[in-house]
Formats: sequence, C-alpha cells, structure tokens
Amino acid sequence: MSLLVLILFIPFSTSIDPKGYLVFCPCMGRFGNQVDQLLGVMQFTKNLDRTLVLPNFIEYHGATTKFIPFEYMFQLNRIKQYQKVITMSDFLKNVAPEVWPKESRKALCWSPRTSLFTPDSQIGCHAKEGSPFGPYWDKLNIDFVGDEYYGNIPGAYEMDVKGSRTEWLNRFNSSLYPVLAFSSAPASFPSNRRVWELQKYLRWGSRVLGMAKQYVADHLQKPFIGVHLRNERDWASVCEHIDSTKNNPLFASAQCLGERHHMGQITKSICSPSTEVVLNAITDAVGSIGAKSVFVASDKDHMLDDINQALKAYEVKAYKLPSDDPYVSLAVLALSDHFIGNCVSTFSHIVKRERDTSANLRPSSYFGFSPPKRKIEL
Repeated sequence: MSLLVLILFIPFSTSIDPKGYLVFCPCMGRFGNQVDQLLGVMQFTKNLDRTLVLPNFIEYHGATTKFIPFEYMFQLNRIKQYQKVITMSDFLKNVAPEVWPKESRKALCWSPRTSLFTPDSQIGCHAKEGSPFGPYWDKLNIDFVGDEYYGNIPGAYEMDVKGSRTEWLNRFNSSLYPVLAFSSAPASFPSNRRVWELQKYLRWGSRVLGMAKQYVADHLQKPFIGVHLRNERDWASVCEHIDSTKNNPLFASAQCLGERHHMGQITKSICSPSTEVVLNAITDAVGSIGAKSVFVASDKDHMLDDINQALKAYEVKAYKLPSDDPYVSLAVLALSDHFIGNCVSTFSHIVKRERDTSANLRPSSYFGFSPPKRKIEL
C-alpha cells in the first residue's frame, strides 16, 4: 500500500487548546438579539485567549425550538481571521470527552437565584430551567453538576475595567476550568459600539449568500432599495410604551441615536412608523437614487399593496421573498443600494453593521429619524 493511501486512512485529530474553551447558550431573544450578543462574546473570549465554541442559533416556531449550527449560517474561515473557534459538533465529539468529563461540568452565571419552578430547592444558576435553556443544553447532551458565579468580578465580562482580565485568568484558569460554560451570553445587551466592527467577521455562508444573489439577479432591477419593517403585534406593544421624555435606549436604538441617545430622542414613530412615514421614506429614497425596484422584509406585514400604489408614479415595484427566509432576507437587504431599517430593531442592526464593515459602502437610513445636521461655525 502506498504512503499516500496510508495517509488518507489516518483519522483526523482535533488539537486541544491548552488555553481552554468557552461555550454558551444564546438564549435571549431571536436571531437579531443572538447575533448582537455574539459580538460581545467574541471579544470576551478573545480577551481570555480561549477558543470559542460556535453556538447553535435558536429558531422559535410557536412552542417548539429549532437549533441551527453556526457554520450553516456563516463562513468559518472568516471568523477564524479574528479568533480561535471550533464548531459545536467538533467540540462535542473530539474535545469535550478529552478535557471536560461529565462529572465535572459546571455552569457559570452572574449570581445564584431561586428556582422558578421549585422555589424550595437550593439557589443556583438553574442553567437548564425553562425554554430555550433546557432544550438547548439537552440537544447538546450537556448536564451540569454544579455552579460557579462571576458577578463580583470587576466589570464582569467588560474587560476594559481595570483588573477584570487578571481576575478571570486567576479565578478561572484553564488548568482547573478547561471549559467555561455560560448559562447565557457573557456579553452586554444591547451591544456596545466598540464591538460592532466585529460584524465583518460574520459573513454569510455560501448557501445564504448564493440564494440572496440569485434572488437579486432574478427578481430585482438595480439600483434597488432594501426595506425592513417591524410591525407584528408584540412589537407595536413595545413601542407603545416609549416615553420620549425619559429617552431611554431600547434594543438597538443606539445605531441611529447613538449611545445614551446623544443624537436625538427615541419616539414611537422611530420604533413603529406609521404607513405614511414608511411610504414617504421609501418614495424619497427611490427618487433620491433613481431606484428601479424595492425589496421588503418584514416580521408580519410587507405592505406590498400600499408600497406599490405609492410607487406607481415612479414605475417601480416592490417585492418580497416567496419563502420569507429571514437569513436570505438579511443578505438581500445588505446587498441593496440604499437600506431603510428600523432603528430599534436588532435585525435591522445586523444589516447596518454588515454594510458599515463592507468594502463597498452604501447609504442607510431609518424610518422616522433624520440625523442632526452638523453646525458649521464661521
């Protein structure tokens, strides 16, 4: 048997990272929130010099949940340009059995709490209590035998606080804790501006990007406007309780209003724009760039009849994906020549961050928001 044939039969072996691993549940909210927190987790893991176990994203379908591997969505080679990573399947198959015995698996959380379902039980992380927490870890066949807490570390997962990194490395050193398993994402929500640029390491995989480009080629005339609408009932309820006098940040509102809203006030119109606001923004953008088509993504009502009626004078039509695939929709929106998003939505923020970190910079705007004009002092 030739040497080449022998080499082909040698099984692949995953090397073990002596600096350790970090695994977490992206258990807060839908895809936009999950990606928003992932950016912070990426930076946190890199600062600890550990290998990030790439999470499975969580889809909600009524009362059921579905788990989507990271590599089904994004390019592995791209995120590897930023940090050490391993897929969840590779970690569970080749690493966990070697460095993380089942009898020593502990969950990390901020501080102990009372169980929601068994109040008389001992306080702790209760990392698998409720959904999606329980189903997420069960799908991975991971159980915990104990808990660890990190809420008293200076800055917690904010490494810019003096002493934070040193405390993490000393208290949770990789020899004693080869795997840090967090019950939820060790990252701020909403995300801090300093991690937004990390979106450039999250680039759509060939399936998503290929379908998006094919849809644009088959259905949209360029230049085209990309529109993201949030108008489901739950979203409207969130926006209804906005108090502009307090001007508190809400979800991804910093993407247009700035952190601490130094660029303006949050309003119900920004969060849940009226039909008039939506149509005016779209027609203005169409006229501004001479758009030939409009692509609309929405969580409920795409408003195609209203939009097409408003665009009749421009001889422009609006379209949506027949399948309503949210990931392909995001990729199409990112490819648009002008994007109009919802300032409060983390889903819109994915598109905006991708566009801001792309080599081909294109304009973006938000419903109900006009950026403050710069004052020119003479």
